[in-house]
Amino acid sequence: MSSTSGAGQTAQFGIIGLGVMGQNLALNIHDHGERVAVWNLEPEWVDKFVAENAAANFVGTKTLEEFTQALSKPRRILMMIKAGDPVDQMLDKLAPYLSPGDIVIDGGNSWFKDTQRREASTKAKQINFFGMGVSGGEEGARFGPALMPGGARDAYEHVKPVLEAIAAKTDSGPCVTYVGPDGAGHFVKMVHNGIEYGDMQLIAEAYDILRKGLGLEAAELANIFAEWNRGTLESYLIEITSQIFTATDPETGKALVDMVLDKAGQKGTGKWTAQVALDLAVPIPTIAAAIDARVLSSMKDERVNASKVLGRAAQRYAGNKADLIAAVHDSLHAAKICSYAQGMSLIRAGSDEYHWNVNLKEMARIWKGGCIIRARLLDSIMQAFDRNPALPNLLLDAQFAKWVTDAEENWRRAVRTAIELGIPAPAMSASLAYYDSYRAANLPQNLTQGQRDFFGAHTYQRADRPEAGFVHTHWLELVKKGR
Repeated sequence: MSSTSGAGQTAQFGIIGLGVMGQNLALNIHDHGERVAVWNLEPEWVDKFVAENAAANFVGTKTLEEFTQALSKPRRILMMIKAGDPVDQMLDKLAPYLSPGDIVIDGGNSWFKDTQRREASTKAKQINFFGMGVSGGEEGARFGPALMPGGARDAYEHVKPVLEAIAAKTDSGPCVTYVGPDGAGHFVKMVHNGIEYGDMQLIAEAYDILRKGLGLEAAELANIFAEWNRGTLESYLIEITSQIFTATDPETGKALVDMVLDKAGQKGTGKWTAQVALDLAVPIPTIAAAIDARVLSSMKDERVNASKVLGRAAQRYAGNKADLIAAVHDSLHAAKICSYAQGMSLIRAGSDEYHWNVNLKEMARIWKGGCIIRARLLDSIMQAFDRNPALPNLLLDAQFAKWVTDAEENWRRAVRTAIELGIPAPAMSASLAYYDSYRAANLPQNLTQGQRDFFGAHTYQRADRPEAGFVHTHWLELVKKGR
């Protein structure tokens, strides 16, 4: 189609990849006054997109050479393509047409160490490479996502005006900031997704306790979650949960949520979060429990068979209905705080490890709008890091400490009820165990270290003088003497 020719036309921004996210971001950028050049591996996608948006006057291009020639310098290019090898392949194909100072942004969910490698490689060619987390899904991309860019600080100034224009807006400003060098943006997006996993699992467990423990139907659950969304639990995920419960299946007339198979998918960022946490020695049990829960959910056939062998008769909560609803609310709030606390601690550890200097207050700020984990809680997280930028864990902030302390009795009641009724609540339980472990002056790992020294001579430090260093004991000799 002649309408897609980019010859002689100049655009201020380029998009590679016209999937739903790429298309919506292109439209978003156009809405904010930038002329956009587009390219896709399948040329017919370019034709279709340009034709459907003829009034926008996009510069459609059929080759990468034509695409890059259509862009003003320094070129600003956003790739919205599949993570992994396709990103490397696209960089190789683009390289001959780029000039020193050009900026290429990877907006996919790439592994942050791949981003570090790509940034170093392109930097050697005087090309600026950014790894940018994009959160908010299709709607966010179209009308305002949360953006987490990482790359060269001076190059960020060339893309900052566009990113601030298209990002979601809150009373704290546009939901984008410079995160840090090389892989910082993708690292933060990875942890954001890990927190999202934890949050979603906690909400699912709250639903399950109310559904199985009290026998509540979708209509009543919709009202409960809608009420919760007017208080401390206010968030995007609580909001859409209340809405999900109102949807009716057109085929059966039943609540649509009850017709959805209980198998949850995952794309890998949650798994990466758990792997990195292990590497950096940061405990994230709530997030890890959420990942395990999704894996267990995928074992549907095996679970059905196990239910026939190991199943128990369903039991209902015998106490006061309102009391359990309140307990589940408080448990969800406290456990959610633990999920955010774990995520923020992991970001801090990654920032320290890779010398990124990530501003945790800013991360909370840019998550307030556009992204999936946007929530009222983020204002309080901002305030916590404002009070103490070096805060090692949210649980140590006075406000957060009060919230979890006030919720503790109900938190334990909800978890205890779930255990007694045989309702799995792995993330709520893991959050409570994390809280109890984190505040414990003494843990039983003295025995663990004693075992390690007994069978493997791994040594240990003495509790009465740890500064003396590591020692080894011939345990069997002492055991024999004690007989």
